[in-house]
Order: sequence, then C-alpha cells, then structure tokens
Amino acid sequence: AWSIERPPGDTAGCTFCHTSAEERCNTCHQRHQFLPSVARHSEQCKACHWGKDHRDWEAYDISIHGVVYQVNKWNPTEFDFSKKLADADYVGPTCQYCHMRGGHHNVQRLSTVYTSMGMSNADRGAPLWKEKRDTWVSVCDDCHSPRFARENLQAMDEACKDAGLKYTETFKVAENLMLAGMDEPMPKDLAPDWSGQHIWSLKIGAYHDGPEYGGQPGESGEFRMSNCSAVERICFESVGYWQTYIMKGMAHGSCNDATYCDGSFGMVRWLVKAKTFAEEAIRLSEIEKKVGINWVPQEFWKKGDWLDELTGPRIVKEFPGKTIFDLCPEPGWLDTHHAPAEE
Repeated sequence: AWSIERPPGDTAGCTFCHTSAEERCNTCHQRHQFLPSVARHSEQCKACHWGKDHRDWEAYDISIHGVVYQVNKWNPTEFDFSKKLADADYVGPTCQYCHMRGGHHNVQRLSTVYTSMGMSNADRGAPLWKEKRDTWVSVCDDCHSPRFARENLQAMDEACKDAGLKYTETFKVAENLMLAGMDEPMPKDLAPDWSGQHIWSLKIGAYHDGPEYGGQPGESGEFRMSNCSAVERICFESVGYWQTYIMKGMAHGSCNDATYCDGSFGMVRWLVKAKTFAEEAIRLSEIEKKVGINWVPQEFWKKGDWLDELTGPRIVKEFPGKTIFDLCPEPGWLDTHHAPAEE
C-alpha cells in the first residue's frame, strides 16, 4: 500500500525490481554472459533483496555466514561456483545454496517461514508451519545438527513474539488516541488514502469494527506513510521496518542486526516515541478544552501539489464516488479488503 499510494517518481526503487525484473532469467544470470556460475554468487540477490522493508542482504552480509562468504568467495577451493548447486560443497552458505537448494528455481519453496516478512503475529507452533520448519531444519542440517537448527528457529520465534508485543502495544497507543479524538489529523481531515477513502490507516482487515474508525464493519483501512499523523507513521515504521529487521536478522543468523541497528532496540525507541506523542497530545487536548480552543487541522493535510499526485486524491477527482476496489474488481485482487475475522 505504501507504494501504491504514491506517484511513479516516488517509487522508482520499487518498480525497478517489482516489474519484469522478477520474471527475467537475465536478472540473475546477467545479460550477455548468462553463466550459471555468475548466478550462484550471493551478490546477484543484492540488487533487489535489500532495503528497509526487506532487509535480506544486509542481514546476510553481516551474519557469520555472510562474513565467511565475503572472506572466502574468491577462493575456488572454498567456493567452486563452476559446480551445480546440487553438487556444491561450500565452506559457508550463499543465498542460492539455502533458498535454491539443489538448484530448485522456485525460491519461495525455501523462503521465510512465516507470512509478511515477520510482520504477522502468527502462531509459530501451528501445524500450518510444520512442513516449512522441517524443511528449514533439513537445509541447516547440511552443516549443523538438527538440534542446532531447531534452537535457532526457536530463538527466531521468541524474537518475533517479543517484537509482536511491542508492535501491538504501539498500535494500541495510536488506537486509543484516535478513539479519543486526539489523533491529529484524523482520517476525515486528510486527503483520501490510496483506496480513495477516509478510513483510519491502522484499521487493518477486520481487527477494528465500527464507524468510529471511519468505515463499515469489516472494512479495512489502508496503511499510509505519506500523509498521516506522526503516531501513525511511528506505527508504520515500527512494524514495516524494525519488526522485519528482527525477522530477517534472526532468519539469517544476524543476531546483531535483530537486536541493535534498528531491530529490537529500534522498536523500543519507536514505542517510546508513540507514548511520548500520545502523552503530549493528551496534555495539549486538556489545555485546549480549558481555554476553549476548537482546533481545526490545516488545509495542507488535504491539498498540495504533491498530495494531489497521490493515488487517493486522483481517484476521487477522476472517478467520483468510486474506490480503487471498484476500479480493480478482479477476483482475488486484494481480497483481504473485506476479509472476515477468521481469515
């Protein structure tokens, strides 16, 4: 959503990878060369798999596995890239060795164990994940014991669970502010979100119901990052950035990345920021009541040269009475918009 809401010039880094680059063989094999030995280097993944909201390369690069790779990658006795992946006997794992084990090109087959890059509060012991967990252990088992692999999976589970507690607490601070009418500006005071609506941006799926959130029961809000209150932006970064750092760090054996940098410590800092913002908003609201001030948000939240280029305002202008869900009604397209709670 945070890409869909913005004009094309803002999302050049997104579209560079999330277009035909995902489908082309020469994205990994490199045009003109098209050598399997080139595609077996971890750096081939680096072009796309890095950045704040999918921190794969950084997590791998500063992990013990990444360090082993960087130190030894030019030594053909330690990393013989002329061999097929099925025959590889590396001194340490590459991205391809784990995620394309045996040369299998369906990378998602051995991708992250849980949904949404760690942003979902999933029951990590549920049968749904058993096959992926067992497959994960079988890959680590090439170099480590199964017990070691399962202990690391458990460590990742605990890190994600603790991150989830911070994430839900941060969101609760924002929700309470919004329900009390102190989240400034409110959805109705903003330019429409990327769907063309004025629903609270953290009202995701069916987790919150009722008109006090700006929509109908079961109707979803859409994440904003471009035009929202400070506490909503804090929530966005906490789960969209720092929580994924934790998941990616632990998944790639980069405990430092999961804890320091902007992982666990970053989430704590953002939780403190949310509480500080809420505290100041509550105090200011009390003062305004006592002196009789009726604050009205400034027009710059609704209009502006750049704001007018966002998806929501353009939908409202060009297709009055419609939302993006009316304009893109194909079955399955963003079908979580009206998802029942059990999903």
